[in-house]
This record gives sequence, C-alpha cells and structure tokens, in this order.
Amino acid sequence: MTDEPDAGGSDVDAPAADAESEDPNDAAGYHVEAASEDVADAVLLPGNPERVDKITALWDGHEEVARHREYRTATGTYDGAPISVTSTGIGSPSAAIAVEELARVGVDTFIRVGSCGAIQPEMDVGDLVITTGGVRQEGTSDEYVREDYPAAADGEVVSALVAAAERLGHDYHTGVTMSADSFYAGQGRPGFDGFEAAGSDELVAELRDANVKNIEMEASAILTVANVYGLRAGAVCSVYANRVTGEFRTEGESRAAETASLAVKLLARMDEVKREAGADRWHAGLSL
Repeated sequence: MTDEPDAGGSDVDAPAADAESEDPNDAAGYHVEAASEDVADAVLLPGNPERVDKITALWDGHEEVARHREYRTATGTYDGAPISVTSTGIGSPSAAIAVEELARVGVDTFIRVGSCGAIQPEMDVGDLVITTGGVRQEGTSDEYVREDYPAAADGEVVSALVAAAERLGHDYHTGVTMSADSFYAGQGRPGFDGFEAAGSDELVAELRDANVKNIEMEASAILTVANVYGLRAGAVCSVYANRVTGEFRTEGESRAAETASLAVKLLARMDEVKREAGADRWHAGLSL
C-alpha cells in the first residue's frame, strides 16, 4: 500500500484548482448582474419590473443594462442628471439584495418608488406618501441589526422628494410607513377561505392611531440596510387604496416616478452646493 497519488498524478478528494467559487461575495452582481460602469450613483427601486419602462419613459434617454430574475436595470439621464432604476420584485428580501449588490458597485443613493395602501382617512387615492421612517414589521432588516434600530429615511432624500413634489404640483403626505412581509395576513387582510391571523382585525386601527400613514412591503428594509452601510435612502409611494374608506384605484404611479426622478436631479444639485460650501450635509440654509 502507498499514500502516493495514483499514476495520473491527481488526488480525487482534492478540489480542482481552477474551480469557480460559489460564494456570491465574489461577484458584486450575483443577482442584479450590474457592474459599476452600468449604473449611476443614484438608483430608483420599483418593485414591479414593468415599472422600469414607465419610469424611463420620463427620462431624457436610457439604456437597459441588465436583466436577471426580478431585477431589471436601466441607466440614463433625467434633465441631464445621471440616474438608474432597478426593479426589486415583491418584498424586503429581494429589495435588500438589490441594495447590497448595487452598493458594492458604487451606488450611494436609493429611492424606493412604489405603491401603497393609505391608512389615514384624509389621504386620497393618487396622492403620494414620502416616507420619513419605517415600522419594521418585515423580517429582513432584523437579520442585519437589532429590532429597536430605527428605519430612518435620509434627510436629504426626504427634502429632495418634498421639493420635487412641490415643484411638480403633486399632492403628497410625509410620515411613517409600515413595511410588512405579506400582502394578506401581515397587512390585516383575510387570507384564503377567510383565514384571519391573530391581531389582524386590530392592526390597521392600531397603526392609524399611532399616525402611521401607509403600508407597503419594502421601504423599512431598504432604509435600514442603507443606514447600516452609511448610504442615503428614501421612499415615495403612490396611494392605490385607502384602507379606511375602502377606495381603490391604480392611480398615481407616474407621479411617484416623476417625483423620484426629479429628486435625483435635486440631490445632484445638493451635492454640488455642499462641495461649494464645504459642508458635510445639505440643510435648509443652503440654496438649491
């Protein structure tokens, strides 16, 4: 008997030297499949891949640069400002993947562009909700940081979104958003065959009493992950339904997209003003 390799000179138990790694950390675009040269510093994050076309229709021009699974990415300019969009699919897990992989190729600003259900009676279908912070009812952000860590929108992004909505004349509300992990039980809706999760009948009323403005499924994870990494993030959603009045229409999608696109242009100007003033943060004392 011998411990020497066989006559072929190879050890059958040893991995091949040129085997490709299966570690997704070895590839920044493992899911999104976008490289640093493909994307701008600021990226809009709609859920539905079909919204990419509706968003880019508002821009000066664009090119689709990546498409894989639920992730469609296009890059162009809006009023001369570089801008990108990446769809994330439904829910916080896939949205967090987009933030992770886009951050790795240099993106520093993220704006969720989506739809939501309003839970305050004065909010109309078609209005916009600009998120200032999030209730983390989704579980994705819990895997990044302790549960009492806030999901806070970046102040510059909030200011840019408000300024954009004002300039465009769109009706909007600012406030806290709740992000859920399910469309039915987690948002107080009955499930199949009338199933009701424990506490679901009181969920909307409790959130409304706490002055939460709306419910959706991605914002708090995007805000939390961005904050953990020191990046800018915010969210603007169009109201498709008012859970208090029972009104429902798919309206306002283009307003959210237009507001977010103009906000990217304003953020670029904010960054210029900061450099000129030698300031670390844009504030109301600095002109746009």
